[in-house]
Amino acid sequence: MHGAPPLFVSRSRAQDLHDGDLQPSSQRTNLSAVTRWQDKLFYALLALTTAVFVFLIAFIFLVCPVAQVQAGGLAQKIFYFHVPSAYAMYLCGGVCCIGSAMYLIKPTDARNGVAQAGAECAVLFGSMMLTSGPLWAKKAWGVYWTWDPQLTTLLLSVLVYVAIVVLRAFAGNGEAERKFASALGVLGTVNLPVIHYSVLKWGGNHPIVVTRSGGGGLRHAAMTQGLLTGFLAMTLLAGLLLWSRTRVVVSASRVARLEEEAIASGQIDY
Repeated sequence: MHGAPPLFVSRSRAQDLHDGDLQPSSQRTNLSAVTRWQDKLFYALLALTTAVFVFLIAFIFLVCPVAQVQAGGLAQKIFYFHVPSAYAMYLCGGVCCIGSAMYLIKPTDARNGVAQAGAECAVLFGSMMLTSGPLWAKKAWGVYWTWDPQLTTLLLSVLVYVAIVVLRAFAGNGEAERKFASALGVLGTVNLPVIHYSVLKWGGNHPIVVTRSGGGGLRHAAMTQGLLTGFLAMTLLAGLLLWSRTRVVVSASRVARLEEEAIASGQIDY
């Protein structure tokens, strides 16, 4: 049809699509039921995450004592967000690695979505570490940044995940691009254990706060409780973001595939 706008659907073809050429009616009903159930669970998780964060903030500033001046004084309270965000980055990086490896074994939209969501969330929590750490370091060490072994390896890992996100955003969404990003996601995760053990092997300014023998610098019970609550809050936030981003990526991939199939079959004039 000359003069028709892109993606113009004629009335007869629109009726065909409505009658279920692309998706049977029973399948649409089942999909709607599953979607409603997922939405309810998602909002329940969102409410729980919000409640835990509100409790965490109140507990840190009203219950947890102020640390000694050498540890940064009031600025030490950043610790209850800084360390759990590091754990959340490890968690998201692990999800990226698992999703990427599974995609390389058998490519699917769901596995690609998990890998992409893991990389994006790893960048987010890594950025939280790189932002909160220097603010605390300025008070405790007197400088915002030092090329500490742990900081250097952390920065390297965050840059790897940034590269994955940029690659997926600008290199296209083809099979080759997905596999290259997945391979990078697997290789990039190898550096995560190095971050954790670098302070043990090479030293540096970072203290060993949590050890097998106990809490290290956490001399007050409320500090340990605040740290554990921070771990819970960041775990819930990581799960929430991973889930939401995976759903968005998978939905976008399926819509793009349906559009391609409709154009190829002549159901949509493009």
